[in-house]
Amino acid sequence: MMARSFALALRSSGTLRRGFALALLLGATARGADWNLHGQFTGVTQYHPAFHAPYSGANSLDAESDNAMTLDATLFGGVSLWRDAAFYANLELDQGFGLSDTLGVAGFPSGEAYKVGANQPYWRVPRLFLRQYFPWGERTATVADAANQLPIAGMNDGLVLTLGKFSVGDVFDTNQYAHDPRADFLNWSVIDSGAFDYAADAWGYTTGIALEVNRGDWSLRAGLFNLSRIPNGKTTEPHFDQFSGVLELERRQSWFGRAGKIKALAYLNRGRMGRYRDALALATTADQVPDVAAVRRYASKSGIAIDIEQGINEFLGAFLRFSVSDGSKEAFEFTEINRSLAVGAALAGQSWHRPGDALGIAAVVNGLSSAGREYFARGGLGILIGDGRLRARPEQILEAYYRVQLWPAVALTFDTQYLRHPAYNADRGPVNILGLRLHAEF
Repeated sequence: MMARSFALALRSSGTLRRGFALALLLGATARGADWNLHGQFTGVTQYHPAFHAPYSGANSLDAESDNAMTLDATLFGGVSLWRDAAFYANLELDQGFGLSDTLGVAGFPSGEAYKVGANQPYWRVPRLFLRQYFPWGERTATVADAANQLPIAGMNDGLVLTLGKFSVGDVFDTNQYAHDPRADFLNWSVIDSGAFDYAADAWGYTTGIALEVNRGDWSLRAGLFNLSRIPNGKTTEPHFDQFSGVLELERRQSWFGRAGKIKALAYLNRGRMGRYRDALALATTADQVPDVAAVRRYASKSGIAIDIEQGINEFLGAFLRFSVSDGSKEAFEFTEINRSLAVGAALAGQSWHRPGDALGIAAVVNGLSSAGREYFARGGLGILIGDGRLRARPEQILEAYYRVQLWPAVALTFDTQYLRHPAYNADRGPVNILGLRLHAEF
């Protein structure tokens, strides 16, 4: 069923086929002395059988068997402006929806599914940014040519300035084992820290500025970004009227001769957001279902995240993500997660003589605040969840994938996820989700 949905979509979507062909044609390692052009295509299809659900709400995962698919093709262009500075622009063609229109699970099962979708392909510009390096001391070997990266002389120590439209996740909360839904894990709360409510429009991008300071084994990153005009909105503020500040400290180390990193991140969002308790109080007075949109006022929301990644041997690496956020207020941009713990590991295919292949497994436990549990139990709706009722339990997710490198530039990934208590609801599920991902890059 999943493989058939790929074939049907590619046959029916002429515009997306042309976009894919353009990515192949122009992105095939096109490069000049001061510019480069790359391309990628990713298709993800997911399926779940029917599962136990005595009731459903407006934001519930569909309890009947369901199949959903997303397709995207991207061109990545870069041009040198002056020494150590480059301008990057991405043009992307998207089509499709996540399961249940990207609703029903706080740790949503596909990082390739946006909060908006369309049956027909549509164009957008996800990134448009300037990056300037300020090296200190000697330069290192040339950085490899890649998407959104010109082949320039690298540096051990120095500053990196990024300014424009990009994803907060391009700079912050990165993880070499779990951060790319086009290559490794798919679940939102594995590839990102679940309680990190980072600034983003409905597609995951925003405008802002980030500064990174590198010195020896340490890095310090700071960023200021525009929040959406309304929580989970399609447009962001233009002048930081509502903003998010992020600070991250990274320490690189070697344990037992293997490289690893420890990161500590803190963020503060300032914007018009609703408190769960205020929404509950108003609903009681008016005898209605609570709605955070009715009680929004200018306020702050903060949180922290700890990220650890560590090589175990030549082929195996492990990671841990832990995050906590203020649970008194609604989720502003990402998803309804106030506490999250994710652990996992990735194994490279060289260990079984399959260079390019990879195997990964991760387990996640997501939690909701007491105010959030009461709000959703009374029928409230959030960005992703809202079953109308709630018998609250932690959301538990287990994900495993195997990526097969078919050709040097093309990979096929088989993914499976087991969801227990989806949207924190012990009355619904468990849910088994099977996924198939086709990815090509040039």
